[in-house]
Amino acid sequence: MAKRARASEPSESDRIEGFAHPRETSDLIGHDVALSRAARAIRGGKPPQGWLISGPPGIGKATFAYRIARYLLAYGARDDGAEDLSVPNNDPNAVQVRAGSHPGLMVLKRGVNEKTGKLMTELPVAEVRRLAGFFGMTSGAGGWRVAIVDTADDMNTNAANAILKLLEEPPRRAMVILLANRPGQLLPTIRSRCQRLALRPLDEAAVVEALKSRLPDASAQERASLARLSGGAIGAALALAGGEGSELAAEADRLIENAATPDVIALLALGERIWRMKDGLARFGDFLTEALAARIRVQARAPGAQLNRWTALLDRLENQFARSRGLNLEPRQTILSAAREMAATARRAGSL
Repeated sequence: MAKRARASEPSESDRIEGFAHPRETSDLIGHDVALSRAARAIRGGKPPQGWLISGPPGIGKATFAYRIARYLLAYGARDDGAEDLSVPNNDPNAVQVRAGSHPGLMVLKRGVNEKTGKLMTELPVAEVRRLAGFFGMTSGAGGWRVAIVDTADDMNTNAANAILKLLEEPPRRAMVILLANRPGQLLPTIRSRCQRLALRPLDEAAVVEALKSRLPDASAQERASLARLSGGAIGAALALAGGEGSELAAEADRLIENAATPDVIALLALGERIWRMKDGLARFGDFLTEALAARIRVQARAPGAQLNRWTALLDRLENQFARSRGLNLEPRQTILSAAREMAATARRAGSL
């Protein structure tokens, strides 16, 4: 999946500029346990009607979902295909999925507001309701229909209830795959009706190795830096390599490093820059919470570590940034509020 130039490329919010879209990506790195579990269920003929694939942004959730979809559309819930759920690139189903034109696959995600050019703040119920017609259509040759919700975090209340109703009364030979960065924020009833596939961060060495083919022009030092900042997510590392991503990650790291004494003037300027970026606040929030989670994981290895206040802060920040995005709040206030909470935590619990 080396970076490449494109004469024309569709405007897709979930594509990392210059790299292949997850539906075009056939390799899945480092999630063998989750893949083995999914393969046993599908190839054994007893897959759930709902999967919940969770993990931090850029970890490979969409790539995993498309892998499941390709297999089901090509072979159904049988063991006719490969044990790792791979499908040959020249298979007609794989070709259609890659082109985004398979009649048995529907992907629901936030669209771009044509007036502002920015991503919509939520996935509305009207999008989810399209699934009723989709699942009611005559099945394709493989007999299965698959819907991917990318991400379930973006659903508003009505959309979440519509998904829940679908999971409670699932159509035959239909699968809903929910992707979630923050699964704990979903309705408990949605979580209980899905089988969970939790994707864990990769170690830095695995990320560095993956970046060799994807960023061949980067130096070894640059790839190592991207791997460290990515929190173990290849997709996040590629997003960081794009310029603005690297800047946002550096700002997130700086905010954590100086948690006890935040620079208010610098944070106000950061808020102004983020306001002008496409989906800037959501991206900064992802980098900040993942960087904070990474530091907590490191500190947790030390004997006697007391991290309750920091883990509680992490939960609050995840909720705060999700709410700000959902309400389309002004970035400066969100960032200043996060900085104040981090400063209070650093004073009480010490710096990370």
